[in-house]
Amino acid sequence: MPSSPPTVSLAQALDRASDLAAAGGRRLLGIAGPPGVGKSTLSALLAQRLGGTMVVVGMDGFHLANAELVRLGRRERKGAPDTFDVDGYVTLLHRLRSQQASLYAPLFDRDIEESIGSAVRVAPEVPLVVTEGNYLLFDDHGWGGVRPELDEVWYLRLDDAERRRRLIRRRLGHGDTPEHAEHWVFSVDEPNAARVASTRVRADLVVEMG
Repeated sequence: MPSSPPTVSLAQALDRASDLAAAGGRRLLGIAGPPGVGKSTLSALLAQRLGGTMVVVGMDGFHLANAELVRLGRRERKGAPDTFDVDGYVTLLHRLRSQQASLYAPLFDRDIEESIGSAVRVAPEVPLVVTEGNYLLFDDHGWGGVRPELDEVWYLRLDDAERRRRLIRRRLGHGDTPEHAEHWVFSVDEPNAARVASTRVRADLVVEMG
């Protein structure tokens, strides 16, 4: 049975990211974990610490468009592993690792629930690219191509009750009704969270976010 990855504090994780940015060349760092665990929060803290030496390229930028999800009959499962352009995501990660050029990544806008293409510029001199998302450690639906492109992947851990509260607050903040927010969290986000939790053993580090 695989051994569990070591657990570190948030402060230790920030120090580790600083080391990666200073290691020479370009490093790709993955931040994984279930919905609401704090992936965007950690990415923002890393940006405060590292400034222009890092850039965030989110997995969520590769959500399929809502119209395409409707066509596929998957709109009510948006966020599940088969509702992303996985091949496009893996291709961009490979280019970020191998090409010394300005590259552009999409950005997911939670207010409109759609991705904006070419919204994030990654300059060739940036030494650390941070990519965050639920499924970085998955194998199914083409996700197995992600892990080989990343130098390290961290799995974030937070008390489940607090994580669900944060998810509901986030949906309310984007205009959802209390009833639909709670329904979405428990019927869509939580099944995804269970899938993500099963991948924790494949991470390099576990970061305590609580």
